Amino acid sequence: MTIRVLAAGDHFVRNDLLIDALRREVPGEVLAGELTLPWPVVPFGRVGEVDEASDVEDELIEALQGVEACVTQMAPLTRRVLDACPDLRLFCVSRGGPVNANLEAATEAGVAVTFAPGRNAVATAEHTLAMLLAATRRIPRTHADLAGGVWRGDYYIYDNVGPELEGSTVGLVGYGAIGRRVARMLQGFGAEVLVFDPYVDVPGRVELDELLRRSRFVSLHARATPETIGMIDAGRIAAMPAGSVLVNCARGSLLDYDALCDALDSGHLFGAAMDVFPEEPIPAGSRLLTTPNLVMTPHLAGASKETAAKAASIVAADVARYVRGEPLLHCANPAVSLSARQPSGRA
Repeated sequence: MTIRVLAAGDHFVRNDLLIDALRREVPGEVLAGELTLPWPVVPFGRVGEVDEASDVEDELIEALQGVEACVTQMAPLTRRVLDACPDLRLFCVSRGGPVNANLEAATEAGVAVTFAPGRNAVATAEHTLAMLLAATRRIPRTHADLAGGVWRGDYYIYDNVGPELEGSTVGLVGYGAIGRRVARMLQGFGAEVLVFDPYVDVPGRVELDELLRRSRFVSLHARATPETIGMIDAGRIAAMPAGSVLVNCARGSLLDYDALCDALDSGHLFGAAMDVFPEEPIPAGSRLLTTPNLVMTPHLAGASKETAAKAASIVAADVARYVRGEPLLHCANPAVSLSARQPSGRA
């Protein structure tokens, strides 16, 4: 049994990882073509009608001719690509959600789209905790001072030092795979954990306003949906205790960043740490670049070697299920979840 697959990897989830995983997981012969996308050297963006994709429609169309399955992280599955690639039956996105795929058009075309939930849960949870500690202990700022030859003894003044995690209340907004791991880590520090997530029922679950009112630290882990966009606004930041810390390693759309900067400028927040932003890269002149007590990383919370390897293995396993005629495990459009290899019938 032979299947033609395009590995459309990039400089993180690389083609060698994808192809090795395919050959390890998929029964029979894998004829693997390769297309290397420019991310993260070139940032992703909107391509056609999809988001967070590499702008490679033309190259992708050429590489997908005669190809039955594609494994990728950033390739754009647009209506234009689908119309031009009639042999495509399976499009596997090695990310937590297939935002770079037009699911409606894929369903109409009979193309199953899969994704890789949980691939970066460990890396993002670890990064979240690192960011929380970095903001609370002023690690980037004090390092910069020392590297510049300045010894700042005033950081030890009572009003300038931050709180400890042990004995503090930490609120987690969202309790999926990442939030659960963060909670376990925090409990190891001796923190009390509160949770806001309307989709789970766990000890410590409270409403959002109560969580914000009670928590000395707040970390965001919700998905970007119409309901969550802008959920942490000026009023909700003001409801947090004075001297608290806010962390966002989820999605930039969850938070009002002007309100965040205002709260840091006024001293209402002791500190904040952000891995995601309303516009990426951050534009020159943004307030974020000059606001005090703000720790920032360039959307790399999920970046680890293990994340890339897990991503490749998860999508390769669904290609293997497709080849064996089994239901796909992580299908985003189950109306066309293919349990058998059949001609697409598309012209």
